[in-house]
Amino acid sequence: MTAVLASGDAIAAIATPAGRGGIGVVRVSGRNLAGWAKALTGIEPEPRRATLARFVDREGRAIDEGLVLWFAAPHSYTGEDVLELQGHGGPVVMRMLLARCVELGARIAEPGEFTRRAFLNDRLDLAQAEGVADLIDAASEAAARSALRSLSGEFSRRVHEIADELIALRTLVEATLDFPEEDIDPLDRADARARLKKLREMTERLASDARQGAVLRSGITVVIAGAPNVGKSSLLNRLAGEDVAIVTPIAGTTRDTVRETLTIDGVPLHVIDTAGVREASDEVERLGIERTWAAIAKADVGLLMVDAREVLTEGDRAILDALPRRAERIVVRNKVDLCAGDLTPIEGVPEAAQVVAVSAKTGEGVDMLKATLLKVAGWQGGSDDVLLARERHLAEIARALACLAAANDQQGLTELMAEELRLAQHALNGITGEFGSDDLLGEIFGRFCIGK
Repeated sequence: MTAVLASGDAIAAIATPAGRGGIGVVRVSGRNLAGWAKALTGIEPEPRRATLARFVDREGRAIDEGLVLWFAAPHSYTGEDVLELQGHGGPVVMRMLLARCVELGARIAEPGEFTRRAFLNDRLDLAQAEGVADLIDAASEAAARSALRSLSGEFSRRVHEIADELIALRTLVEATLDFPEEDIDPLDRADARARLKKLREMTERLASDARQGAVLRSGITVVIAGAPNVGKSSLLNRLAGEDVAIVTPIAGTTRDTVRETLTIDGVPLHVIDTAGVREASDEVERLGIERTWAAIAKADVGLLMVDAREVLTEGDRAILDALPRRAERIVVRNKVDLCAGDLTPIEGVPEAAQVVAVSAKTGEGVDMLKATLLKVAGWQGGSDDVLLARERHLAEIARALACLAAANDQQGLTELMAEELRLAQHALNGITGEFGSDDLLGEIFGRFCIGK
């Protein structure tokens, strides 16, 4: 019988998805785990070398047979000793292995705790750690490539580049404050203006790439709305490339929202087809129309579908008015295949709205609609320089830009300029986690999957 081993605060988790699979992995992280390997397998594996072994319980009975890998600190994902047990991927076997690790003194890891330890042990900064989760959750190849760039440190490198320039400028400003009586003036006005202009340009480029990355990461919510029988479900099917919604000539066929996520040029679009807006004929349709209005109120992009042969109605205008102020508006004139000759201009369309003519039946104009969707989403095409960003990254970059603009306005008041530059650096540091509250870290890592 083996004794329970003292391990400090060791954590363990099943690191592979739930269910059956060819291989399952139990991961352990803590201090001095070489003894754990001996207790679990009866052998002392070499660091960073896969060893075939039997996994045994307290009584020495076999639980499974597989590979054991031991990564000695600090050369591991978490910076601590890490033990990986790769066995057969049955749920019962995995639970038995996990229970054995708990018996030896580990506790069950919380979501994201392995990556949080990597961050706390300086194996990753916060932007890289978030890149881990984004790579796992990537909805497209472009998003995966951008997430990998963040994980590899590209996002952090760009932030540090700006921070280094900012530190150089702060040094000049602070020198002026500390040595006002010196004959030489370290803060050469022209040089300071040039440095500050460069800083703002670098930060604006970062903001642009990060905004595109936010679109690539989260996608946009597109709501297709309009009167019954204008072709909303047909358009969804055309965009999706398959019949995901029922289409009939009967008005009111769609009685509930139909959601489909599709990808255009690597950008995820969460498209919602809604019930036609009209006076409801029964309780089921009334509930469906209520859901239509609820979806419209949360849209990033509103597609108002109209018959190309008709004018905008009061109901159409009500839909446009109900969209959030921030939402983009596209009026889709459908059924152009039924129109003879050129389309007459449509009146009553808001000035900021785009107008696209399509035939959901034949596919005419659908490519133009897709391009318009990407344009209003802010996607400029190509993902080589895109950094997969989160809302908090955008907020910190926007705060840094605001502080740099304020510093530019305060160049005649050195104390105020120095404070704005300090606040700008504080905002940038928040992206990589060089400062951060426990609440922020808890929120970020709490969204990770268990075992990562």
